[in-house]
Amino acid sequence: MAMATFEKRDLHLVKKVLCLSVLVIERQAEGPFRPDSDITDLKDLADRLFSGDAEFSHYMRSAHLILNGGPV
Repeated sequence: MAMATFEKRDLHLVKKVLCLSVLVIERQAEGPFRPDSDITDLKDLADRLFSGDAEFSHYMRSAHLILNGGPV
């Protein structure tokens, strides 16, 4: 099975969705329905996808703005 390749705008959207997913899962209360293994896998994917901490921080800030409706 071939892996999808994302470039330009598509890659930007994948990175944004990845950060949103991490934040949404982290906001869930701890318990049997919180998918902690997904958080681990998403963060591992982020380590491979983002060029560094600065880029990751930029996307996480953007995700916070989306979820909070503005700056915190």
